[in-house]
Amino acid sequence: MGRSKSLSDRTLFHKMSLVAVLAWVGLGADGLSSSCYGPEECYKALGDYPSLAIVIAFACVGTIAIICASYRQIIELFPSGGGGYLVASKLLGSRAGLVSGSALLVDYVLTIAISIASGSDAFFSLLPTEYQSWKLPFAIGGIAFMTLLNLRGVRESVLIWAPIFFGFVLTHGLAILLAIGLNLGEFSKVAAKTGQDLTQAHAELGVGGILILLLRAFSVGAGTYTGIEAVSNGLPVLREPRVETGKRTMVYMGLSLGLTVFGLLVAYVLVGVKPEEGKTLNAVLFENVTAGWPSWLGTTFVQLCMICATALLFIAAQAGFLDGPRVLANMAIDRWFPSRFAMLSDRFVAQNGILLMGSAALLVLLMTDGRVELLVVLYSINVFLTFTLSQLGMCRHWLRQSRHGKSWKRGLAINGVGLAVTSSILVSLCVIKFFEGGWVTLLATSGVVAFAALVRRHYNRTAHRLSELDDSLPALEQKFNGVVLPPTDRGRTAVLLCNGYNGLGLHTFFGVFRMFPATFDHCVFVHVGTVDAGSFKGSEELDRLRITTHQQADRYAELARHYGLTAEVKTSVGIEVFSELQRLVEETIHDQPSAVVFAGQLAFLHDNWWTRWLHNYVVFALQRFFCRRGIPFVIVPIDVD
Repeated sequence: MGRSKSLSDRTLFHKMSLVAVLAWVGLGADGLSSSCYGPEECYKALGDYPSLAIVIAFACVGTIAIICASYRQIIELFPSGGGGYLVASKLLGSRAGLVSGSALLVDYVLTIAISIASGSDAFFSLLPTEYQSWKLPFAIGGIAFMTLLNLRGVRESVLIWAPIFFGFVLTHGLAILLAIGLNLGEFSKVAAKTGQDLTQAHAELGVGGILILLLRAFSVGAGTYTGIEAVSNGLPVLREPRVETGKRTMVYMGLSLGLTVFGLLVAYVLVGVKPEEGKTLNAVLFENVTAGWPSWLGTTFVQLCMICATALLFIAAQAGFLDGPRVLANMAIDRWFPSRFAMLSDRFVAQNGILLMGSAALLVLLMTDGRVELLVVLYSINVFLTFTLSQLGMCRHWLRQSRHGKSWKRGLAINGVGLAVTSSILVSLCVIKFFEGGWVTLLATSGVVAFAALVRRHYNRTAHRLSELDDSLPALEQKFNGVVLPPTDRGRTAVLLCNGYNGLGLHTFFGVFRMFPATFDHCVFVHVGTVDAGSFKGSEELDRLRITTHQQADRYAELARHYGLTAEVKTSVGIEVFSELQRLVEETIHDQPSAVVFAGQLAFLHDNWWTRWLHNYVVFALQRFFCRRGIPFVIVPIDVD
């Protein structure tokens, strides 16, 4: 989607990065947009005691402040990106990382689904009720549109939404100020009403009942906090210096989210809004605020507010499309998921991850019929699981620092409070939401964990077999030690495709001369360094990849010269191995038309869709390509079973 970008552009990373304000748009929209449904669900859950929303408002602000402070420390400790997966993996171990990463993936899918569904609700609040049947098709179209937009790139997908994001901030900020400012005289009545509701609730429910009521109201609105971790996940796309940009973005996010949630809950109580069929509670609030305005002005303002809310909720899905594929790519690099999810497109986005997140969100939307009240129940458990594991990992880090006499008390205090808050919320969410549908989220997360474990087991077995190839190299080299391959006077060239200096490549090299003795006297080693999500972190990282790629190819050339052959190397780096190998081989064939291309390929005893999905079979595609052009291409099978 869009014109290809070039790795040779030295300003590439600067052009693609986000300054703090744009990062607030792309990563902070998830949290801010939750004000369109989080406070509403809290308020409605209080039932006959709506004035207790004031208590929930203070609890929300305190929770946001604690989580933001905790994640600022995570940003400092993990300047290259410290999302829940990486923090748990490095500080608690790979298994904790697997659980955290799987939870995040499910949560980001739900982020996309609930954001689009809630945006549809906001938009259809402006239309007559007979149009409600079109809400689900509208949401489906929204997911498709967002998926296509994100395939164009991170910065491109954020810039288009910036005006609407700030339109939301201005319109909703003005509406909240008006709602509170015009009802300042009602504060004494609200305070009295809150006291009455507490007394009545105590008489009817008891102290335990009040706590359960408040916990349940707080828990159904816990989706309010789900976007806070997005900044630490998205650090790689931020402008240098990334740590300072990330911390500044976190401040913008925390302040805007805290003020909006607190303001809306207080405004609900001051105005005394009541739910209405086919309208969001925010729409009802804005209509009450503008009731005394001229009809045309009030209607226009409400429509503008709801259109901005709709668009912001679509922007909120950005967090799922930006960070979901990033988590997936990091897990793929660690071999928890197929390696194809770490690959980048020519727009330098994790295309496979974006498509997977969009498809999964679409499936969730269809299964829940786009009902926000049901999606809210499924939502937020996983993010607090990730929060808790991240805080636990940070606490462990600070305790380790104390043993080395380094500064640790302040950090431990912040993350310790964060751990206490997030873990208690996690427990309450699991207890309260479990039988309401929360078990579905936990089951889905367990399924992702089980799938990832199967993938990792396969890769580990394959790695063990490849290590046996490496272990057999000394014996293989000893067998050929002292052997000098005589020149053939034929001038034949063997073009060997290699992928790092390893047992696979060396077995391919020796296999060529075992199968075709006294045939080739010149070798060209072609090696392409793959730019994936793990290496696409800056121009220095790319330069390091170029050097490493050339050095590994040079080792093959030195080996060939040791056996009396002439040798040269051709290397490059790229995001698409097929096209780069094709280009380098064609250059070689142009100079040496009699050359024969060789490539090693892992040969599994039981070759099926599973092995084809988990491994790179680009060799077969290359063979078909060169076969059609009359260029001999020989595959050397490397038995790993």
